[in-house]
Amino acid sequence: MSIKLSDHFIGVAAKRLSRVEIYSNQHEFNGINKFKDILGSERRNFSGRVIYFSDIEEQVIDNATNFTWYDVRENNPNRSAEYRLYYSDNEIVPNSSIGDLVVLCRDVKDQIIIIVAASGTTAEQQLIQLFGLNEIENKFVVKDFRDDYSELGFVGKYVLEFLGIEIVPEQETDYLEIMLGSFGKNFPTTEVFSAFARSTVQDINVLDDPDQALIAWWDREGDLLRIFERAIVGERIKEGFGDDVEAFIQFALSVINRRKSRAGHSLESHLKTIFDVHNISYSKGAKTERNNKPDFIFPSIDAYKDETYPIDQLYMLGVKTTAKDRWRQVLSEADRVTRKHLITLEPAISKNQTDEMFAQNLQLVIPNSLHSTYMESQRNEIINLNSFIQLL
Repeated sequence: MSIKLSDHFIGVAAKRLSRVEIYSNQHEFNGINKFKDILGSERRNFSGRVIYFSDIEEQVIDNATNFTWYDVRENNPNRSAEYRLYYSDNEIVPNSSIGDLVVLCRDVKDQIIIIVAASGTTAEQQLIQLFGLNEIENKFVVKDFRDDYSELGFVGKYVLEFLGIEIVPEQETDYLEIMLGSFGKNFPTTEVFSAFARSTVQDINVLDDPDQALIAWWDREGDLLRIFERAIVGERIKEGFGDDVEAFIQFALSVINRRKSRAGHSLESHLKTIFDVHNISYSKGAKTERNNKPDFIFPSIDAYKDETYPIDQLYMLGVKTTAKDRWRQVLSEADRVTRKHLITLEPAISKNQTDEMFAQNLQLVIPNSLHSTYMESQRNEIINLNSFIQLL
């Protein structure tokens, strides 16, 4: 299912925040003349958003704001143009730090989006990956995506979704008709939906390449869920909520919570299938100390509770679709396992964060196709899913 960056963005400009932009109270970006190729040369007003993109999900800020694009010398035709972008939000940029990454975007809906990520964070690395940015300094780098037809890929879709940018996959097969025929207008259980997603992926050898299988299944399920959700949820939206704001809020929360719940459970479902195909023995969600429930214990919870069973043959695997700040949860989930494993689909985790993971004796398991989003020094400490299976 084809997704391109040009489906969402006309172009972007990126730089590091300077002291003037943070402390001047002018709410403007200057030194941005090259962006007129994206925004045009006439004074214009835009609506849009300012996003603070954080490694901690609860700290993500997404504010609606207004923008004005103008030439400060427009009334003086004898002087060369000096374009600036004014924004009305007074929270995100003034509270950022010198050297943070800022990306100004014009999207295909003719809106402006400003995204700020703190320097040295995973969020920053993911923005660099998404927009194909090289080392960014204090001058704006402008990229035009209008003639960019390259596939966005798994990593790009992952970051867009975390930014709250809706992805509408192009369909080469009428999956909606198939799903409506199979499930009606009701969401099936995650286990059933995950199995259906796997059945639609062909030419995958789970034995030879479990990493490719996991990414392909997860990616397909995400696309199918968006297609099915747009049909079912869209129908409810068309019915309207009248003046019942509370009903609208509750409905929106139910959609968001269903997405979050399904994400974790579907990843576990795909992993269970892979372990079963490889004849790996495991216990899923069994209780250990203090009523903790690690996602997977190998070879079994009975072996784990058997004090005579060799400790060096016990393994645990935590499963997180996004590591962010939640990776620490797995550290206390199985006391008898000294070196714990965590699998995540998160690309471009910052070196600061992976160094902390390694210091806590946590081994990251990252599907093979995502390794290229990590620095070479990080890759030496990361294993793929196939290597983890061989270890088991």
